[in-house]
Amino acid sequence: MASTSDIRNGLCIRYNHDIYKIIEFLHVKPGKGPAFVRTKLKSVTTGKVIENTFSAGHKIEDVRVETHKFQFLYNDGEFYHFMNTEDYTQIRLMESALDSPGLMKEGEVVTVIINSEDNSPLSVEMPPSVILEVTHTEPGVKGNTATNATKPATVETGAEVNVPLFINEGDKIKIETEKGTYKERIKE
Repeated sequence: MASTSDIRNGLCIRYNHDIYKIIEFLHVKPGKGPAFVRTKLKSVTTGKVIENTFSAGHKIEDVRVETHKFQFLYNDGEFYHFMNTEDYTQIRLMESALDSPGLMKEGEVVTVIINSEDNSPLSVEMPPSVILEVTHTEPGVKGNTATNATKPATVETGAEVNVPLFINEGDKIKIETEKGTYKERIKE
């Protein structure tokens, strides 16, 4: 058993007969009344995100988890297939267990969180950023910008990202996986 002081991003807890991963939290200490923790929880089974408030000192049941490095192999339309980089065992996960499946290319190494009690995979954590090649974007026209103008671009995984006007097809760009936003162009 843990309490609200142990809450952190990425912690897996058992709540309402399901396992949730804390994706965001804020400890609030108002001038009047008791302190509380406002959280955003993502169900690892359905992918549904809910908001909940725990009063300070509230006991929460944490789930013991292990993390392992897995390599993304392929997506067959329904499941995403991964291979453990240590013992080469393979697992498959539904799209709801993935944070940003559109930014994952084949061969990408990710961290899979596994429930220690029954060895079932709970969720997949992507690296903080990924480098992908732009496969399609409209050419940017000089002079039609005020400030920070962007255009849609399709990357090699099929995901669409808004990029600055100077990005062209064939450019490699770094994308922040948490928000799915453009970070910078990679010069070769």
